Amino acid sequence: MRYLVLAFCLAATAMTTATAAQAESGADPDWPCVQRKQPHLSLGQMWSGPEPDEAVRELARTPEIAALADRLEQRRLPLAEAEAEIAEFAKGAGNTQLTALMVAIFDRIDPHRAALIAGIARYGHKQVDLAQRIEDHRRKMEEMQKAETPDFDAIDAEEEQLDWDMRIFQDRQQALTYVCETPVILEQRVFGLARAIAAGLK
Repeated sequence: MRYLVLAFCLAATAMTTATAAQAESGADPDWPCVQRKQPHLSLGQMWSGPEPDEAVRELARTPEIAALADRLEQRRLPLAEAEAEIAEFAKGAGNTQLTALMVAIFDRIDPHRAALIAGIARYGHKQVDLAQRIEDHRRKMEEMQKAETPDFDAIDAEEEQLDWDMRIFQDRQQALTYVCETPVILEQRVFGLARAIAAGLK
């Protein structure tokens, strides 16, 4: 019986989470995160400096700027160290070079973040499907137990499958908090780098 109750609670939680997230995002019923779904950022949200033109975008693809952007966008590089590198770069760079660096960083982080969000949506869809399967197991076990002559071997087999699905569901739910935070962490990094670059504008 404890398996039945727990399975029901897990399934209900998954369905409630999906419904709440859909209301929050206003669109995607598979979105499993509390955070609002925003598939793409815009440069204007992050950057208060000069608007980049085509010449700046070309400059952003040059080896020097590209190599620095590749380094700065890596999360393993602490933000304080990234800020120090930006400040050093800004000493010999004009506004055009600084804007190009911002463009190069943004053009790296935003696609990565968008791909991550698409993966989270797929993850959420699998959780909704798994919650439904758990609920189906629960209902099937109830029907089997109500039979005049219950097949206890079949019930045990159904309970074993239910237990396995629940373990998978719980493991995924535990990982979900970190997974959902990752796009936010990337957004915060873009903003922090943009602020450091803007501080070097002349």
